[in-house]
Amino acid sequence: MKVNILKKIGLMIFVGMGYLAHVHAASPLEGYWKSVDDRTGEDLSIIEVKKMPDGTYGGVILHRFAPPGGVVLTHCTKCPEPYKNKPLVGMQILSGFVEDPSKPNSFIHGKLLEPKSGKIFEGKGVLISDGRRFRLRGYVGVSILGRTHVWLKVNDPKAEINKK
Repeated sequence: MKVNILKKIGLMIFVGMGYLAHVHAASPLEGYWKSVDDRTGEDLSIIEVKKMPDGTYGGVILHRFAPPGGVVLTHCTKCPEPYKNKPLVGMQILSGFVEDPSKPNSFIHGKLLEPKSGKIFEGKGVLISDGRRFRLRGYVGVSILGRTHVWLKVNDPKAEINKK
């Protein structure tokens, strides 16, 4: 009898731990991403994406790369308030993204700030290539009127920064 009770308790603990691990597992969207200019192919930024306390996803710039032969953009000079003339490193450029309940690995209802132009776009995205790429679509009004960027997942942001 005692053995059966101990087995049941052990099983409940095992199942409970599995449930907690599933509940607290990080989303594949969370982590470090390298943004790349869709026109030139040049590296732009390293961004850290996290799940926010309200359940949405947000992304903050950790590093800006200098363009070849150019000067790194350090402040959001063309951005609207409250971003205007603020440093880009530490700035949240991705906000409000939520998982699309009807499409796995898809995210909707987000906002994207493009530091170079200072424009804020509505956004959606999908994880592709086994979660190693995040295809973001920024648009105004309807998604057909927009641009797509692909971010690349980065395991070690310091190594990416030191490559340059």
